[in-house]
Amino acid sequence: MAYAARDWSLDLKGLSKAQLDVHFALYQGYVTNTNRLNETIAAMIKDGKGNTPDCAEMKRRLGFEYNGMVLHEYYFDNLGATAPLNKDAALHKKISEGYGSYETWEADFKNTGLMRGIGWAIMYQDPGTKALTDHWVSDHEVGHIAGFKPILVMDVWEHAYTVDFKATERAKYIEAFMGNVNWDMVAKRFA
Repeated sequence: MAYAARDWSLDLKGLSKAQLDVHFALYQGYVTNTNRLNETIAAMIKDGKGNTPDCAEMKRRLGFEYNGMVLHEYYFDNLGATAPLNKDAALHKKISEGYGSYETWEADFKNTGLMRGIGWAIMYQDPGTKALTDHWVSDHEVGHIAGFKPILVMDVWEHAYTVDFKATERAKYIEAFMGNVNWDMVAKRFA
């Protein structure tokens, strides 16, 4: 089954339409490449070439492309609002419980996004303890916590912000991102 690229109608403060158009085009590439790799791998398996170095490399690449597609869908889905997280919300209480305060969590999430390199800052929920923790994911497929649920996903690859900000201004982009988080969507993931 082929994946179809999704569309988002986002009007964000601090992130321009031109920036979003670049980002949407990149996402479309991940969808296209995921579909292409799935087709190629299926054909190789059918032809008895599933245990070849070529098929192995295709499968390695699939993790990058597939996660690139899915993480961008999480990312765009958790954007589009400007209201802060309600202090009475269960999510706010859980964040404060784990970090001592919402402000401490927010600083940690931003600092995770400021780490050097390309990647993602992701707040996950531990399926066992239900704790919320911030993690760095390199590329798209390296650093995910097995079984943990993504709650808030922030892209910090340069393509996410260099139309609007200099490559050295990631902190400004992160502020713009935080000002556009759709906390209702994030709370649904948490629930």
